[in-house]
Amino acid sequence: MRLTMMLWPFGAGAMAVNLFFASLMGQAIGLPVIPPVWAVAGGAVLGVPATWFFARHIGTLMDKADGEARDDPRTM
Repeated sequence: MRLTMMLWPFGAGAMAVNLFFASLMGQAIGLPVIPPVWAVAGGAVLGVPATWFFARHIGTLMDKADGEARDDPRTM
């Protein structure tokens, strides 16, 4: 949970940029471009699950690295 909270500003920012650029690409098929403020608000909301999944993945990799380090006879 702590890792998720630490990474959330980055995940929210990335989601805001992706949401805004997706709306710019949608303009090619006639969709309206969303204002940057809406993209930031949407990024803050959509950044929560995206960051949670990413932090969970990073936590799994950290646990795996710790387990391999414990089982490695060179580190004892």
